[in-house]
Amino acid sequence: MITMAQALNTALRDALRADERVLVFGEDVGTLGGVFRITDGLTREFGEQRCFDTPLAESGILGTAIGMAMYGYRPVVEMQFDAFAYPAFEQLASHVAKLRNRTRGRVALPITIRIPYAGGIGGVEHHSDSSEAYYVATPGLHVVTPATVADAYSLLRRAIASPDPVVFLEPKRLYWSKAEVALPVQTEPFGRAVVRRPGTDATLIAYGPTVPTALEAAEAAGEEGWDLEVVDLRTLVPFDEETVCASVRRTGRAVVVHEAHGFAGPGAEIAARVTERCFHHLEAPVLRVTGFDVPYPPPMLEKHYLPGVDRVLDAVARLQWETA
Repeated sequence: MITMAQALNTALRDALRADERVLVFGEDVGTLGGVFRITDGLTREFGEQRCFDTPLAESGILGTAIGMAMYGYRPVVEMQFDAFAYPAFEQLASHVAKLRNRTRGRVALPITIRIPYAGGIGGVEHHSDSSEAYYVATPGLHVVTPATVADAYSLLRRAIASPDPVVFLEPKRLYWSKAEVALPVQTEPFGRAVVRRPGTDATLIAYGPTVPTALEAAEAAGEEGWDLEVVDLRTLVPFDEETVCASVRRTGRAVVVHEAHGFAGPGAEIAARVTERCFHHLEAPVLRVTGFDVPYPPPMLEKHYLPGVDRVLDAVARLQWETA
């Protein structure tokens, strides 16, 4: 059994071994091995030229990565916590996302931006944000978030190998999740969602930290007589409309589950697309179970903020079953 953190560490190690152009850098990723130990041992094995610490300056970290990528390197940078990445957003939106288009395809930026994100670890604001809405609304970026140990390894290797920039969102509370996985492993490519649990009555659409929540809710729903399907998006950009819509057309009902704020969050876009593409198959409006539209709460209150099994089941109960 290995943890998601170990799978990510192994993915970085294997990428460093496979390609000398790969560099890993960020705050405390060198000697310490990162706050969550994702880069543990990499400086010792590959030296300070391949894995190194940076000043506490996220904009400078990403700006440095842009220059390195333009000179042929494949930088993998770590933003220590989700909200710490905001000072680097100007670099991301103005340059990382646009350079290929700006140069008519002549200059690509193969940069992987690792961001530990979301809540569930008793952290405070700036340490528990779900900031994916900013990234998915920025054309020119891939946005990836694993929910399983195997996907953590495989998607990170794909991100580092990608010719284009990837925002790689790591669910912090899943770092210690375990699975029996033999590495290296290769799972589905970017843009391919996976049905984690088949069902017939409604579809739960989730990603990253809410996939285990959706699976737990689906098991509990069985006691109420509902057979729920769970779709793990895996990559928000590109979005796998085909798999999601095929599931909803089968079940006729859908609930989107994510930790990010509800207003203008990813669930709003997903619900709109599903409604547009599956309108004549829907038995009820597409519902969302999300974080509330407030700054992330103190640790003692986060259990009320985070989408839980009860809130998911409450949404399922509101899917107009009386018409079935």
